[in-house]
Amino acid sequence: MAFCGLTFFLLTLFYLVTVYSRPTGVHLRNMEGFIQAVQQVEHSNPGLPPLALVRALRRTAGHDDVMTVHFLGASNNLSDADLLETAILNTSSFSFFDKAIHHIVTDHGEERGVVLTRDGTTVALVPLLLGIESGLKAKMEEVAAAGIFPLTLGRTLGLSFLSLQDFPPSHRLGPDGCWDNVEHPRVFKLSQPATLATDAMINGGMDGLILGTDLSNLTASEQPQALSEILRGYYNFTLSEGQGMDAVSSQISPRRRELSRSILESVDLHSQVMETLALVWKLEKTEWISMDTGVGKAVKDGLETFVKKYWDCPQIIPRCQWGAKPHRGTPIPLSLPLQYLYIHHTYEPSSPCLSFPSCSRDMRSMQRFHQEDRGWADIGYSFVVGSDGYVYEGRGWHHLGTHTRGHNAIGYGVSIIGNYTATLPSRYAMDLLRHRLVQCALHGGGLVSNFIIHGHRQVVNYTACPGDAFFSEIRTWEHFSE
Repeated sequence: MAFCGLTFFLLTLFYLVTVYSRPTGVHLRNMEGFIQAVQQVEHSNPGLPPLALVRALRRTAGHDDVMTVHFLGASNNLSDADLLETAILNTSSFSFFDKAIHHIVTDHGEERGVVLTRDGTTVALVPLLLGIESGLKAKMEEVAAAGIFPLTLGRTLGLSFLSLQDFPPSHRLGPDGCWDNVEHPRVFKLSQPATLATDAMINGGMDGLILGTDLSNLTASEQPQALSEILRGYYNFTLSEGQGMDAVSSQISPRRRELSRSILESVDLHSQVMETLALVWKLEKTEWISMDTGVGKAVKDGLETFVKKYWDCPQIIPRCQWGAKPHRGTPIPLSLPLQYLYIHHTYEPSSPCLSFPSCSRDMRSMQRFHQEDRGWADIGYSFVVGSDGYVYEGRGWHHLGTHTRGHNAIGYGVSIIGNYTATLPSRYAMDLLRHRLVQCALHGGGLVSNFIIHGHRQVVNYTACPGDAFFSEIRTWEHFSE
C-alpha cells in the first residue's frame, strides 16, 4: 500500500515537472506556476501539513545554513512521515523546485530564484518561504516567532549595508530589473550591479514577514491553510470595480510596503539589525564583521535609505516592465529640483485600471497615441498612477516630459488613469500621488520643499483636465495654489 502511494506521488511529481518545464529545460518563472506546483504536491498527499511541506522545500533548495538552522532547526530533523515527504521531494522534483527557489545572481546580471507575481512585481522565494516557515513553526509550538525578522529582512539588509560600505547608502540596496517577457517570464535581468538586497529579495522579505507574522498570530483554535492557499490568498486577488484598493482590508501583495511598515515601525530596527549581524558573526564565524562604531553607522545610514526607498516611496513599475517602446531621440535632462507638480487625468483611457495587465495595456496605449498620433518622443507624463496600487514610470524623475505645454521644464506631470469629470479616483490612488510619490520626490531631490501643485487646467486654457471632480479635490491638498 505504501509502495503504491509512493509510486503515485512520484508519477504526480514527474507530471508536475513536465508541465512546468519547457523543452529547453527553462520553466516559466511566475508565482502562479509555483503555486500550482505546490498544489500538485498537496493534492497527491492529502493532509500534508504546510509546515512539513515548506520544510521539505527548504531541504530541496539546500537552504540549511547555520542561521536558518539556529531558528528553524535542520530541515531533515523531522518525523519519519515528514522525512519520507522530504526524500520524495528531493528525488522527484528537485529540478523544478531547486531552480524555482535557489537564489543567485549570475555574472551577467540574471537574478534566479525569483518569480513574477500577478501584480507585476518580482519576489525572491527564499525569504518568503523562510518567513512562512517561521510563522508556522511558532504557531505549532505556541511560542514567539523570534526568527521572522532576521530570516526575512534582517540578515539581508545588514550584510548588504556592510558589504558595500565604500559606496553611498543609496547604492547598498537594490536594484530592480525586468523580465524578458511578462506573459512567459523566463529570464530576469537586473538594471544595475546587484547588492545582496535586491528589490526581489526585499519584496520577498517583506512578504515573508507579513505572512509569517500572520501565521504566528493564529489562535489556538485556528488552523493554518495549505501552503498553496496561503500564497494564493496573498498574491492572486481581484479588485472590485469602482472601489479598487479602497475596498481591500485583507493582506495582499500591493500593500506590502505599508503592511511591513506597520509591523516594524514600533521596533528599534537599528538594534534588530545589529543583533542579527552579531548572531551572523557568532554562528558563521564571519571575521570581517566587527561590531564597532563603523558598523553601527553603516547600519544607521542603510536603514535611513531603506525607509525612504521602500516605505516612504511607492513601488514604481519600470518602463521595461509595462512594455514601453524606446524614447525617440535623446531624452532631455531636467534641471532638478523642480518647483511644480501638475496633476492630470488621462480622460482616455476613461476607466480606472485594476490590475497589472490592464494598467500596462493602458500605458502602452497612451504611449502609442502620444508617439504616433501626437508625434511626441514618448509618453508625455512623468508618472502615471493606476488603481491597482502601483505607480507606473513614464518619463521618470530625470527627463523632460510633454505633459503641460509651456511648463514641462519646471514641473513633473502626473496623471491618474481614468476620467474624473464626475467621479473621484480611488482614495488609495490619490494617496499614492499626494503623499507617497510626493514624499519620494522630496527625499530624492526632485521637488523643492515649497513646491506648488496645479491642476493642468490652471496653466493650459484649452483643457478641463484633471476633470471637475478631481480638480475640486486637489484644491484641498497641501501645496495647492490658485
